[in-house]
Amino acid sequence: MTTKYFFLLITILLHSCHSLTGADDFVRPIDGSLVGLHKEEKVSHFKLYWHDTVSGKTPTSVEVIPPTKKVNTTTLFGKVNILDNPLTLGPTLSSKLVARAQGFYAATSETEAELLMSMNFAFVEGKYNGSSITVMGRNPIFSKTRELAVIGGSGFFRFARGYAHLKTYSFDLKTGDAIVEYNVYVIHY
Repeated sequence: MTTKYFFLLITILLHSCHSLTGADDFVRPIDGSLVGLHKEEKVSHFKLYWHDTVSGKTPTSVEVIPPTKKVNTTTLFGKVNILDNPLTLGPTLSSKLVARAQGFYAATSETEAELLMSMNFAFVEGKYNGSSITVMGRNPIFSKTRELAVIGGSGFFRFARGYAHLKTYSFDLKTGDAIVEYNVYVIHY
């Protein structure tokens, strides 16, 4: 083997080993100020009303997977709804619309009425128009108060964290429609 081919072979092997070791050439550390982390953190409180309408001609929440019939269906285990619910300043649907809750909820317990909720609060009004807050967590719907995590966001809410405190304002047993008060506390830049 000539020296030229030997070095070519070594170069190929080294490159292969580099690729196999999972070297992270797609990630690198950067200065946080390049993405806005040099700004002072703020804490904001939003009081919003979440309108989950499952009945009528124009529901804002629709069932995409029905509950399973193989296990306890009193908890609606397995049911999944996709939603695009209004978030208003007051408890009536005629209150000012400031955002839309877009995402899903799923009945995830065989023994209790609990939902896994994952939503973006997409703001459509004012200073935060175009920004969003991402909320996710466990919601035991018949508890007096519940808490979900704020796990991120976009726009004004990049790198957001915090929590949402939930309290049912009204629930119609006949239609399944609900209005829930959300007090959202967000730490953001």
